[in-house]
Amino acid sequence: MNNTPFLFHPSSATNSTTSFNVLMPLLCACSRITPVLSLIALLQVPLASAHPYPPRHAPPLPAGVYTVTATSCDTVWPTPTTTVQQLPHGLPELPAPQAPNVIYQIEDGQIQAPYWAHTEQAPLTTESSSSTPTTTSTSRLTARDATTSIRPGGRPPPYNNAASSFSTSLPDNSLTSLTTSEVQSASSTELAPTSTSGSVISSLETSGQPSSQPFATSTLTNATLSLSLVDTATLPSIQPTATSAVTTLSASDIFQPIASDAPKSLFNTTSDHPVPRTGIEPQARKLQTNKFYSGLYLDQQTSPAYTLPYAVSWSKGRGQMASWGLSITHTEGYQWANAPATPGKDAGKWAFFAAPVGIQHVVLSALQLGIDPNTGDTPGLTTDSMQWGSVKANLYPPGWLTPVVTFPLLQGTPFITAEYHWAQPYIESSVGFATLTFVGAVVTNTTYKYRTTLRDNTVWLIYITPADKDYKVNKFDLHPSGANITGTSLFNGVIQVAKIPTVGSIPNEYENQTVPEAIYDASAGAYPVGINITGSVNNKEGSYTLSWTKKGVESQSLLMYALPHHVASMSYASQIGLTVLQLRTTTKGVATAVTGDSWTLKEDDLPIDMGFAPWTPRQRNIKTLSNVARQAINNAGAAELQQNITAQADSGSAYYDGKALAKFAALIYTLHEIGASYRTGQPLEDFGNTYYNDHHFHYGYFVYAAAVIGYLDPTWLANSTNVAWVNMLVRDYANSDLNDPSFPFSRNFDFWHGHSWAAGLFDSGDGKNQESSSEDTMASYAIKMWGRVINDAAMESRGNLMLAIQARSLNSYFLYTSSNSIQPEEFIGNKAAGILFENKIDHTTYFGAKVEYIQGIHILPIMPFSTYIRSSEFVREEWEAYFSDDDAVIEGGWKGLLMANFAMVNESAARESWDFFSEESRFDVGVLDGGASRTWYLAWAAALAGGPIYGE
Repeated sequence: MNNTPFLFHPSSATNSTTSFNVLMPLLCACSRITPVLSLIALLQVPLASAHPYPPRHAPPLPAGVYTVTATSCDTVWPTPTTTVQQLPHGLPELPAPQAPNVIYQIEDGQIQAPYWAHTEQAPLTTESSSSTPTTTSTSRLTARDATTSIRPGGRPPPYNNAASSFSTSLPDNSLTSLTTSEVQSASSTELAPTSTSGSVISSLETSGQPSSQPFATSTLTNATLSLSLVDTATLPSIQPTATSAVTTLSASDIFQPIASDAPKSLFNTTSDHPVPRTGIEPQARKLQTNKFYSGLYLDQQTSPAYTLPYAVSWSKGRGQMASWGLSITHTEGYQWANAPATPGKDAGKWAFFAAPVGIQHVVLSALQLGIDPNTGDTPGLTTDSMQWGSVKANLYPPGWLTPVVTFPLLQGTPFITAEYHWAQPYIESSVGFATLTFVGAVVTNTTYKYRTTLRDNTVWLIYITPADKDYKVNKFDLHPSGANITGTSLFNGVIQVAKIPTVGSIPNEYENQTVPEAIYDASAGAYPVGINITGSVNNKEGSYTLSWTKKGVESQSLLMYALPHHVASMSYASQIGLTVLQLRTTTKGVATAVTGDSWTLKEDDLPIDMGFAPWTPRQRNIKTLSNVARQAINNAGAAELQQNITAQADSGSAYYDGKALAKFAALIYTLHEIGASYRTGQPLEDFGNTYYNDHHFHYGYFVYAAAVIGYLDPTWLANSTNVAWVNMLVRDYANSDLNDPSFPFSRNFDFWHGHSWAAGLFDSGDGKNQESSSEDTMASYAIKMWGRVINDAAMESRGNLMLAIQARSLNSYFLYTSSNSIQPEEFIGNKAAGILFENKIDHTTYFGAKVEYIQGIHILPIMPFSTYIRSSEFVREEWEAYFSDDDAVIEGGWKGLLMANFAMVNESAARESWDFFSEESRFDVGVLDGGASRTWYLAWAAALAGGPIYGE
């Protein structure tokens, strides 16, 4: 459920005759009206990264979580010796709304009412393998002010349950006072067991993920209506809204609100939702659903939040430490697991790679965070300030209303920062601390540094910035076991943790480890608590600025990690802040630390002239074809318009319906603009209601179809309800207004990662994921074209900039030419990611592992933007890796898709593509998927073959 503010009960998916009467594509014309396609959609809850199936729980999966140790740099799993465990999969089985056939709008744009501390709630249950115990847990928080907490004295219990005692504090006079550069070492006779192992999820987490192909497989049928074509020159009345390519475009602020009205007049509302709002505090702005931190409030609240380069997760009493703090994990490439390639499926050396999850390198906690021995109550986790790129996580002792530790979490943060509120710091590590050195002040009388070497030989820095200048910063004591570090009580201030890059793990080589350490020192004490974005477009040049709200030591520079696509697009002014400090991320290459409170990122080749017609970076818009090509296109169009359009666009699946509408929109545009012909004026059935709901980014198909309608028939735009409905769809998946009272900002598109995340409210140990990068760009292209048609320069500009950002990011992380140096060399031979998670990349799909599925999901739909994203070099390499063998058997709609894709290699390939689609005696309609037409593919191939190259 890629979760919008709208919820449609799944039980109504098969009944579209009451509240969901559907206005199907309406082909109407008369002597005074240019024929147009009217937009329509049947709605249901779309679920996952690419496809449209109702919510369901996956059956219990076979054991598929493999333990991988930190030393297993060459481990290829599975092996007979790997330890197998089963993690719980799936969502809490909570009741869905009971009223069928009703569209709901959640009042705050998100999930159900807050779970207050004093409210009883049934334990949540999860499905798991029958061989694995199923656990239930309920955490309660009750009101008690922090200052009234009882703090019994005594030394902490042994390392293995050090955090299990409620409100234990350590007398300050028992802690050692350290001198500058003094080193504490764990005792060789008292060492705690070390754990450098984590779990790698070997199988796909299928909860909420569809298993169907991304297009309907039913046989196309013809309608009873017989159509003939006429010359559009004989239809003199209403003309398209524009007839020439865009050459200029300007918007000083591309994040102007789309609209401010609430969609309540179009939809019923409710405050109900089957996914619980676990620990989410009330807030003013609409809650996000597809962002990096959803693991902090979904299911058991223990899945990682991938801030990159770190991952953090709530320990929640798990692991050998039984800690209740926030665990920090960072792994190097040599620790990752991988699977060998499968012949015929993977062209690279690896089929997948993943970082182990759950290694507790450093855990930031407090002695107050433990189970209350009297009541059994446990600490709690809440989240607040949930924005598109930031969140605050709060840890509470049992029975406390105020948190003792707050973590501002942002993508790219170089330090994991903890704000302590009168608590006793307790820092743990399941790997184990080997040494702890008090280095001294890095900011005089303000910020102090410790350096610790873990027992896996990684080096981490701990910075202490107390609010009270009298706090004993030199009294952080390393337990002889090496399991924990304890500070003095009543600490009010900030503790930050950062990792020194492991030698040989990154491209940059340092003369010594003091170089990266000095970069951290220059920013220690300062940290971000929020992020903002602005952007502008001036013709083909666009830029967007990411700026952070800084907190902490004012004199210190803010430091943030940038991903490779950020570094490649940084303005000169922002490049000044680039440092040599680098740290590896899981699936986005090596991150580079940059100083400064903001970055400006520039794109200088926006496709502002790209329209509805076939387009290439070299030829631009191509609308002029030979008479031979036009005749073939018109013949195909006349035949395809006799298909049963109603059946295709009223399938009971919003995803398939959208694809069908987009197909016929492209077909009609092609006939009108390229074939210069259209059908006679005989209307098909009008199913009525134009009030439609949509809540998944793939509904760019609907926005695109609406753009074609508005282009061909400007009178359709005169109906304000039509425009408001389509704007509502755009606001839902790509809202431009941070303060929209009805929808969150940019639900799907992540302006930090440079692409969308498809997964919504489904818990995953590997974080968010995206399967279809091409449908991601379809959504942005739809925004661009809808903005053009309704004369919204800010929206059109934003869509253009999003496409430019995607062209850069997708070719860095999803689509791999042989020169790609960002992803592992062993993986780039696969050419396309398959499914990219925040923590792993798996060369497969949710609906099957055939190579045409894996590559094809990053191709469909073929549209004008395809050549902008997929370079001819990339398409050639991919074709040669998988499809150049004449013996390759590709069936169904995938074959047509691949042949249309092949046209992008060069003009010779485009001619082969034309021959494939134009051969009347041999062409099989079965090679067309439900979102593609022969008409459009003919125009596409002819255009890429060089335009008017076919003789009379």
